[in-house]
Amino acid sequence: MRIAVLDDYQRVATTIGGWDRLPSSFEVVPFHDHVADADGLVARLSNFDIVCAMRERTPLPAAVIERVPRLKLIVTSGGRNASIDVTAAASCGVTVCGTEGSGPATAELAVALLLESARDLSAEMASVRAGGWQVGVGRTLAGKTLGVLGLGRLGSKVARIGAAMDMEILAWSQNLTAGRAKEVGATLVGRDELFRRADYLTVHLVLSERTRGLVGERELGLMKPDAALVNTSRAAIVDTPALLRALAAGRLRRAALDVFDSEPLPPSDPIRDTPGVVATPHIGYVTRETYEAFFSGYVEAILGFVEGRPIRVLSPG
Repeated sequence: MRIAVLDDYQRVATTIGGWDRLPSSFEVVPFHDHVADADGLVARLSNFDIVCAMRERTPLPAAVIERVPRLKLIVTSGGRNASIDVTAAASCGVTVCGTEGSGPATAELAVALLLESARDLSAEMASVRAGGWQVGVGRTLAGKTLGVLGLGRLGSKVARIGAAMDMEILAWSQNLTAGRAKEVGATLVGRDELFRRADYLTVHLVLSERTRGLVGERELGLMKPDAALVNTSRAAIVDTPALLRALAAGRLRRAALDVFDSEPLPPSDPIRDTPGVVATPHIGYVTRETYEAFFSGYVEAILGFVEGRPIRVLSPG
């Protein structure tokens, strides 16, 4: 069996997860670069039986799956992956399995970006490295209003941390109840009120047809010109062109982003040059602990499959 491990950006895939548990006849091949072109991806994978996908870095649509003749198993890190066509895989006799999730890492990064948005730490550190000293005036989070868009597992964690920093916590999502919000120290408000009152707005929704483009021109127009938006969830929840227009026009002070419509972010993307943008390269889940869960999950899924007992199988639909 030949196993392709995609998008191993940090070149750590084979050092984590216990790949030596696999039979010695199995060959594990990590790829450190990203291939976005479907034809190029098919050519790369044509001699592999198993593909390990790191979250949604490389989409695996029907146009790819149907053209990889040896493919028998896809393992994605995490419990779901919207960029894999599970229906097409099933029709081709390809099993799709998942691993354990990413834990609290993304929530922790959201808080880091929240702090960066308030204190402009990157500019201060860059000044020190360049031989300079203080270059700006930061902001205090205590007493400010944190709007949490989506109060699930990650949003709840961010809400609790915000409350610990003496922020007022407001929350909204389509199925959120006042009781659930109160459990994590938040107050349920209407969607428009969330945008109007938030000094800092953090996005923690699952991408779906009803959340795609949820934060658009209208919603951004409701926000305070001095407000900041943090998105560590999915880029498509926020209308990126509308966000960049708001920043360029001074209708929003800051956007701290870890997710993008096209990844890796193209060198010429305007996000790189728009004033007010703080950007990290989709590292929300990229921690040693998360990778240990993901890579060991790959190995467990492969062992289960070859032993005839596939685990965490993703079903079509």
